[in-house]
Amino acid sequence: MRRTSALIVGGGPAGLTTALLLARAGAPHLLIERQAEMGDALCGGFLSWRTLAMLDRLGVRASALNRNHIRRVSLHSGTRKAVASLPRPGLAVSRWRLDTILTEHARTAGAAIETGVTARRHEHDVIHLADGATLRADTLFLASGKHDLRGLTRPAAARGGDPVLGLRTRLGPAEALDRMVGGTIELHLFDRGYAGVAAQEDGTVNLCMAVHRSRLDEAGSPEALLAVLGNESPQLGERLAFRSNDAAIDAIANVPYGWRERAGTAGLFRLGDQAAVIPSLAGEGIGLALESGARAAAAYCRGGSDAALSYQTDFAAAAARPLAVAGLIWKAAESPATAAALTMVARLAPSLVGLAARLTRVKHSPLDAELAGRES
Repeated sequence: MRRTSALIVGGGPAGLTTALLLARAGAPHLLIERQAEMGDALCGGFLSWRTLAMLDRLGVRASALNRNHIRRVSLHSGTRKAVASLPRPGLAVSRWRLDTILTEHARTAGAAIETGVTARRHEHDVIHLADGATLRADTLFLASGKHDLRGLTRPAAARGGDPVLGLRTRLGPAEALDRMVGGTIELHLFDRGYAGVAAQEDGTVNLCMAVHRSRLDEAGSPEALLAVLGNESPQLGERLAFRSNDAAIDAIANVPYGWRERAGTAGLFRLGDQAAVIPSLAGEGIGLALESGARAAAAYCRGGSDAALSYQTDFAAAAARPLAVAGLIWKAAESPATAAALTMVARLAPSLVGLAARLTRVKHSPLDAELAGRES
């Protein structure tokens, strides 16, 4: 059995941020990631101004991610449309690119990273791996994203009676699509779901949606669902026309939007989606992942394994407002009647969209003060 002081399970933004900061602090650790080669996780890929500032602190420049900024958000419901300015520019990036750059920074800092290592279950403080080996750690940082680790699964009740699925496909590249979408993060609202559309660094457009299983069951397949939604939402259909016939549809089941871990456990730091799952229309999932990794690394360096208790409750408190506001918007977006009203309000009072964008950012007092200073 191998042993390590601090084990990080998961090589996404949360786990890589933790490894990077532990390496810079000279704290012994090991990060294991199940994929042998860098993949492209199912993700909307939106990075707000707040998230970009966090990445900049980690040494990752926005220009290395995508040189094209997003300055507007548009809401689409049926044939209705509303456009508003974001408080500050953001951008969209593929998870392949973001994770690749974060991995390079972590390795340069001296992070210990092993890929192609799959954690199967947690039992009596031991991680059992897919190859039969075991790892014991004094402290565990659980950063496995939307994938649960047996023995430490999130409660099934959080998924609800009609669980949410994540679906993602690529559109383009095409100049006409670029003119349609470029510079904007689009949110298309429909019955029991929504889709986010944004142009990424490689010239393609990412279409990522959250939809209840009942809609997929009614359609019969992901392909059929896209066809139904294209007819139901004409503006979404215009975007889907740029999808090639062989474009893959990636999926993940049972996403527990709105769930957060409120109570801490000594020796266990839950990060990213294992700590709090914000509805993706807020565009703050990656921001929460980075923030949780940074807070967990700082807490561990200050107080060791026991600091997990205060870290978890503090992070739950910081995530409470973003999740609550995003949850209210999500519930309104999923009903055609209230989605239409939401779009009308956004058209009449676009400043409210900017306010919602601010209220769905996770708190980080030093960084928020720094950003406020730049704006004054």
